[in-house]
Amino acid sequence: MSGGAYCVFLDGDCLVRPDFVATHRRLAESGWFVTGNRGLMTPSLTDTVLGKHLEVETWSTADWVGQRWNGGLNRLAPVLRLPLGPLRKMRPQAWEGARSCNLAVWRSDLDRVDGFDAAFSGWGKEDSDLLVRLLNTGVRRKDGICATGVLHLWHPAADRSQLAENEQRLAEVIAERRVRAGRGISSLEGDAGLAAARPLNMEARGGA
Repeated sequence: MSGGAYCVFLDGDCLVRPDFVATHRRLAESGWFVTGNRGLMTPSLTDTVLGKHLEVETWSTADWVGQRWNGGLNRLAPVLRLPLGPLRKMRPQAWEGARSCNLAVWRSDLDRVDGFDAAFSGWGKEDSDLLVRLLNTGVRRKDGICATGVLHLWHPAADRSQLAENEQRLAEVIAERRVRAGRGISSLEGDAGLAAARPLNMEARGGA
């Protein structure tokens, strides 16, 4: 069971820079969740990184500009550092485009919506569902772009056979302005495997 006041979510196929958690701490603010972005590495660059055990999370911006120029990375924004200030709150009610591979949420807000909904099966829309429900409680979105970007290793696409069903479930959540998960944290607390599935946690005490 998570004991931290602030939860940071990260996918296992993503690499982060050394100050990833520290940056999320700086952006943490009561009443807001923080969504970051990701840069997708090509199969070729991924093979090189894994094969040679390269520590790409320590590469400079110039290194990544070179990779972008050569086609190794799909976008530069995730590796840039820009002091966007109030621009980070320009999309307070937008859930589109945000993903849980780079997401920070206050534990109290996560408890309020009962966490992720295990009713979503397979790939797709479970992160959108969580964010929609957070927005329905009054929590707002703060962008961590050009600050908390992660580096996504290439891998074959996941099975998307359940995507249409998940999209329909998300549409119902939006239409009904639902807040609580159908099968959330409270329904899984007796599951012996829950502890192993918990996200990376940290304590945070606010500050924009």
